[in-house]
Amino acid sequence: MPELPEVETAKNGIAPYLEGFIIEKIIIRQPKLRWAVSPELAQISQQKVTALSRRAKYLIIHTEQGYIIGHLGMSGSVRIVTSQDPIEKHDHLDIVMNNGKIMRYNDPRRFGAWLWADNLDTFHLFAKLGPEPLSEDFTADYLFKKSRQKLTALKAFLMDNAVVVGVGNIYANEVLFHCGLHPEKPAGKITQAQSALLVSTIKAELTRAIEQGGTTLKDFLQPDGKPGYFAQELQIYGKKDKPCPKCGQKIESLVIAQRNSYFCPTCQKK
Repeated sequence: MPELPEVETAKNGIAPYLEGFIIEKIIIRQPKLRWAVSPELAQISQQKVTALSRRAKYLIIHTEQGYIIGHLGMSGSVRIVTSQDPIEKHDHLDIVMNNGKIMRYNDPRRFGAWLWADNLDTFHLFAKLGPEPLSEDFTADYLFKKSRQKLTALKAFLMDNAVVVGVGNIYANEVLFHCGLHPEKPAGKITQAQSALLVSTIKAELTRAIEQGGTTLKDFLQPDGKPGYFAQELQIYGKKDKPCPKCGQKIESLVIAQRNSYFCPTCQKK
């Protein structure tokens, strides 16, 4: 599924075509997504887009009257098209702008969402989210204190949005490999030094992925139709039975919190 870097890339890709322009209308072809599309969206007309932002893996389109909140789910993507471009299978929603551009949402699995919020501070899906991983609030001291007494597997702990948002499956695998930490290590057993290493590595990996345009996955294309390039540099994710890039040992996999986890049994110790 699109992870934080892909969502950030999508936000940056669509922003020039939405920000400062007027939404003429929103066309909803399929209202039944992960949650029903907010009926307020169908009523939007002549609303100016004042900004775009991201919270966790949610895209936020700021308007003069409220907020359009999108989530790409497992297989969703957004692209910029015109009225002359054909509607493709699984194109569920269009945001039609007054500059001749359309932000078109495609989602084969329909696990995404498009919702309306009058106020972000009271939006229910944001209430229990942890800090943004690239923010100043996400520190080694914070992570260390949050991990105390936790028996949860470290990988599942890092992927918990109540701990920190946006560290999805791909990047959790990569971060733990770079830090030399086993994904099953109990979170409460990490040291202060390991906490600092995890935080700095998370920030570095996500920043690098954003800069390179997001991970190339079959379910994600950037808004301009070009795939990202970060997948070329993934060290361990999806590489079961291939040699570890550090020591040559075969990479192994196991399932943690219903997600595939990849690790080197030599380089990553519990």
